[in-house]
Amino acid sequence: MEKALQTMIDNMPEKTGKSLTEWLEILKDKSFSKHSEAVQYLKKEHQVTHGFANTIVTLSKDEAASEDDLVTAQYKGKEELLPIYQALIKYVKTLGEDVTITPKKGSVSIIRKRQFILIKPATKTRIDLGFKLKDQPTTERLGDSGPFGTMCTHRVQLLEVAEVDAELKGWIKEAYEKSI
Repeated sequence: MEKALQTMIDNMPEKTGKSLTEWLEILKDKSFSKHSEAVQYLKKEHQVTHGFANTIVTLSKDEAASEDDLVTAQYKGKEELLPIYQALIKYVKTLGEDVTITPKKGSVSIIRKRQFILIKPATKTRIDLGFKLKDQPTTERLGDSGPFGTMCTHRVQLLEVAEVDAELKGWIKEAYEKSI
């Protein structure tokens, strides 16, 4: 189910004219007593199809759990990985104003027009960093997507903050540039 949801989120800007973040901002100031009222609002006022409207409203409720809470929950018991996560986020924020950081229950999607990297604390000692890098061969470090399946084309396993180096930043920048 996560793959289908991610596909909807990735397709949202093209199909609805706005990113998930933009839709969440629109709903943030609205007050609906029922889920169906919010869905109807998006359908009538913004001509969003039922499937997208339902997804946006559902995710707006998830947004009530703050992004910091989601990240904190992901790294509970894995606190030694936080410096790696923070180094990745610090670099990603330098790429451009069009980058959206979207924490979810088990991972953090980094999106431009579509997701270009995915940060997931895989174990207590490792972060898996998924990439969308079509036409890039795998190497010893830049492996195949592994458990990410088709959501990503490649994966790098990070054990320490020093691994957020020039080579890794180059792959992140390449994925960012290809995500338009």
